[in-house]
Amino acid sequence: MDNRIYGYARVSTREQNEDRQIAALTGFGVPEQNIIIDKCSGKDTEREGYQYLKRQILRSGDTLVIKELDRLSRNKSDIKRELEHFRGAGVRVKILDIPTTLTDFPPEQLWVMDMINAILIEVLGSIAENERLKIRARQREGIEAAKKKNVRFGRPLAPLPDNWREVMAKVRCGQMKPIEAMRLLGISRSHYYRLYNSM
Repeated sequence: MDNRIYGYARVSTREQNEDRQIAALTGFGVPEQNIIIDKCSGKDTEREGYQYLKRQILRSGDTLVIKELDRLSRNKSDIKRELEHFRGAGVRVKILDIPTTLTDFPPEQLWVMDMINAILIEVLGSIAENERLKIRARQREGIEAAKKKNVRFGRPLAPLPDNWREVMAKVRCGQMKPIEAMRLLGISRSHYYRLYNSM
């Protein structure tokens, strides 16, 4: 059976567009029907499409093409482990942004390609991991800044029932139990505590 070529594309969120990656992969010769796409984070390799491609589709002699190294993962140790897995499984990995992975060296010079690729992958893997750490740091900083401005996260709170203050005054002074308050307010337990904890 002929050796096959597959592509893998990943974007971090459902709002992002994978067209740029697909164009690069098809331009390299990957049939569009052979491209697997995931729309989720690259923090690890537990992604439905990727795991299906890795475990169910690819076999020895096949080629896997990705546009950039960090499409595999943004974690350096994961990248190394995945590349070692494919090498052991006899799957050739070509990374469009690392031209040396695209070159077919004669067998006696394969050690040269392996050495060059190992260095490049080490450097680019570190860059991908650092980028992920920077993104997480920026997210944390943004959340802290928003909290200082009293920005609320999660679902917006529903308006307070008209009799909220009157009922809650009775709850606070022990004249009414929360379960009675919920019934009187006409709201669910979760809604009650969400409003209560926001006060």
